[in-house]
Amino acid sequence: MSSEEFRLTVLGTRGSMPICGENYSIYGGNTSCYWVQAGEENIFLDAGTGLLKAPVEFPKPPVILLSHLHLDHILGLGVYPRLLHSELETYLLIPANEMECPLNILNSFYTPPFWPLNLEEYGSQLHIDQPLFPLQIGDVRVSCMSGNHPGSCLSYRLEWHGKSIVYMTDYEMEPLSFMKLSPFAADTDLLLFDAQYSPQEYERKKGFGHSTALSALKMMKSCRAKKILLIHHDPQSTDDILSAREKMLEIVHAHYAREGDTILL
Repeated sequence: MSSEEFRLTVLGTRGSMPICGENYSIYGGNTSCYWVQAGEENIFLDAGTGLLKAPVEFPKPPVILLSHLHLDHILGLGVYPRLLHSELETYLLIPANEMECPLNILNSFYTPPFWPLNLEEYGSQLHIDQPLFPLQIGDVRVSCMSGNHPGSCLSYRLEWHGKSIVYMTDYEMEPLSFMKLSPFAADTDLLLFDAQYSPQEYERKKGFGHSTALSALKMMKSCRAKKILLIHHDPQSTDDILSAREKMLEIVHAHYAREGDTILL
């Protein structure tokens, strides 16, 4: 990769839980994880089971940026091989309020009897902290805004050399947050937007904290995003279902995310 390239690679697309089988070979079955490369900086947006596909070796320590702490977004931490190497550093940034300890929050899951080891017992140099925004990761500027999701979830905007990526996962569109998030995502080169449900599914699952393709396209138009990836696929949405939905988008730069896709910005 050129030191002047800004790209995103899809490692995990699913929401709620991972799934496998021949009906999930195109769009993938791993949960949320997106790898952003900006020159020498490597940033992972969430740490779902897709993190298992991530490289281990980097010229600089990578940063894992969590949007929230629901299990589908942290399951990959326990199986990421990099955390077994004592000589390797990794930064893990966890959203938390001033009264919470990020490590204690994470260890409420990564602890017996739910998991055999705490993450700090894996042996690597894992630095766990609470980020303060706006955040600078090398030349990458990271800002955030809270969306609409049970228990809260942060949307992120990553800016590098005049280009930007906006990550809007686990978001259920409603007027107040839409009025805030549309300017936040203004003119982004790539928008990743939660479109877990069909309109029919959404009617049965209002309040679950997820959106539809119609909401995604509304946000794309409002914020003038150049490209959009629809993300956080429902575990029950097979390749055939997602392919049929994609054909209905009728917008050149709108697609459902597929594991392994790489987008150069």
